[in-house]
Parts: sequence; structure tokens; C-alpha cells
Amino acid sequence: MTYDAIIVGARCAGAPTAMLLARAGYKVLVVDRSTFPSDTISTHVIHPHGIAALARWGLLERLVATGCPPVHTYSFDFGPVAITGKPGTSESPVAYCPRRTILDKLLVDAAVAAGAEVREGFVVDEIVRTDGVVTGIRGHGNDGIAVTETARVVIGADGRSSLVAKAVSPEQYNERPELVCAYYAYWSGLPMHGRFETYVLPDRGFAACETHDGLTLVVGGWPRAEFEERKRDLDASYMRLFELTPQFKARLQHASRESKIFGAISPNFFRKPFGPGWALVGDAGYTKDPITAQGISDAFRDAELLASGLASTFSGAPFEAALLAYQQTRDAQAMAMYDFTCQVASMQPPPPEMQQLLGAMRGNQDAMDGFVRVNAGVTSPAEFFSEANVGKIFAAAHGS
Repeated sequence: MTYDAIIVGARCAGAPTAMLLARAGYKVLVVDRSTFPSDTISTHVIHPHGIAALARWGLLERLVATGCPPVHTYSFDFGPVAITGKPGTSESPVAYCPRRTILDKLLVDAAVAAGAEVREGFVVDEIVRTDGVVTGIRGHGNDGIAVTETARVVIGADGRSSLVAKAVSPEQYNERPELVCAYYAYWSGLPMHGRFETYVLPDRGFAACETHDGLTLVVGGWPRAEFEERKRDLDASYMRLFELTPQFKARLQHASRESKIFGAISPNFFRKPFGPGWALVGDAGYTKDPITAQGISDAFRDAELLASGLASTFSGAPFEAALLAYQQTRDAQAMAMYDFTCQVASMQPPPPEMQQLLGAMRGNQDAMDGFVRVNAGVTSPAEFFSEANVGKIFAAAHGS
């Protein structure tokens, strides 16, 4: 059988892409070396625009039914100034912070329900090409028997270290250096009451958000330059993150850490997400530092964009034109947040003009909501930090 699409990777980018293509009537094979449910290193948070995608797909009620608590308030504590606001819109007002064991299984099940074939525990050994065009995959399941499958397009949804990307060597651009070492653990006895709290400190920061089973994710980090020193005693380095925030540290003293520390260092780059017979989606095509927790929401957005582009090509539109539109739309929608994320991940103190703006927001709920929505990826940084909007905030602060 020749499939319309073979997707390598069945998590937050691959499973939705498969589901959307299958719902459109296409033959889709998804393979993943993991079985589900299973865990993976993750930012966890799905901001309101990602939640809106789940609602469009008819999957939000399923997530809510798993008992994941909604997040209705984001707070950012800069020390002298704290900003608290609502992250969403009236159409999609809240965020969620699900465990990946639950979210990814939900997405895989939705792909299967749509008609996609999913092979778990399947290892891809080779990307198959004919005359320079990707035509399929060669791999094996748990039985070790080698199989070859062919498709009109092979999609890499297998993360920033994508096997598909390595095989096709796409152009990489807008690269930035590694910026932050990010680590997290799960805690019990640390209720958040619907808040996603972020603390910005000199050369470090951390955040906390409630997830499934009464647990709270507490994630923090320090500059990449400190990696070698900090990794010598990761537990102590992690706990030192909280020393400059006595109130939060006191809350942790009444909580219990329920897991080891997980973490990673993320590069920052865009890859050209298509070529002869292949495409990339999610972190395989575009990766940035996790400090703004955009990864899952971005994967949902790009799954919709890619599925739409491929549906056009399967209906007769030129592949190059349709996938170039996918790339251009992805980049246009991602670039402002990419720049903002890299700026935040530099962990430099806010410049004087930003400190003045943060101070001007105090008591102005509309402005604080706007700032929060920037960090949630709902509002473009270019829009919020425009001269007109900043002028409006300062004018309100001065009573004019």
C-alpha cells in the first residue's frame, strides 16, 4: 500500500497532523518508537491559543475530563514589580498544563479514531529516496522484521533531533545560541489555585503551574554558561533557584518533591520545512527556548498549517507552492515570539525603558492583561510593544 502521508513521530505535532489529514479522507501512517501512554521532556503548558485548537478539533472536553485543572491567571514577579493578568480571550480564556502521558495518548487516540494507522514501538532505520525524492521509510517493529512503506510525502514530526531532518539536511536559518539550562520536577502539596506563576531573578528564573493528579510542575533555569558548574550537583542547583523568593521557598517547605529532576538545553533555529517528498512539523522544523512555553501550542498551529497545505497538494496544487506558503505563514506567525523568547532567555535584567513600562502598568488591568497575553503567545510582541500602545500605557499611568 502507498500512503498519502507517513508521519514519523506521534506526539504533539505528528498526531494532530495525522488526525487532520485522516479526517480529510487521506491514507495516513504514523510511526513512533515510543508506546503510549509514555512521558517526554516538555514545557507542559498549552496556552489559550493552543486550547482553542483543541476546541476546534473536538478534543478539549476530553482533556477537561482527565481532571487537568484550568489556569485562568498568569503572574510575573520581577521583584520590584509584579504583573498579574488573564492570558486568554473570551473565546478561549484559560490555559492547561497537562502531563504528556495523558495529552499525547489523547492525541494518538484521536488520530486513530479519525482513521490514521498508528504503529507504536516502531523504529525507523532509514528514509527511503528514489532519484533524490523521499518516497518512504524502512524500519522495524518489536518483532525485528524489516518493512518498507511508501508514501506521497514523509513528514518528520520527530522533534528537534529529527531523523527525517538529518536525512534530508534542510537549510537552517535564524539560528541563535543555546541560552538557558531548563530543569523541572513535580511537587505535591503545592496548590496553585488556577495561577501560572513566574519569578524573574538575576541570571535565573522559575515558574510553577498545576498539572494532573494534584501535582505542580516547578521549572527553572540558569544561563547556558553555568551548565558545567551547575550539573555537578543538579539537585542543589535546582533548589538554589528559590533562595531569593522567601515566600515561594516557604511554600515549598510545606510541599514534597515527587520526582527526579528532568531537563534539557534547547537550541534556537528555523529549518526549511519541506523538500522533494518530505515535510517537517513541530520542533523538527522550528525550535526555540522553552522559557515562554510555546512548544505545544506552536505544534498545534503548525499541524493545522501543514495539513491544510498537504490537502491542497493532494488535490492537485503544486507541492512547492503549497508548502512554501506553509513555511512563510509559519515564519510570519512565529518570528515576533521567537525574538521575544530569545530576548527573555538571555536572562538579562529588563532595560530601563522596560522597567519604566512595567512600572507604568501597575494598576492598569488592561495593560497587565495585554502583557500577560504576549507571554501566552495570544498577542504579538510587535503589537503590544508598538510605539502607539506603549504611549497609551504611559499616558494612562500619568492620568492623561
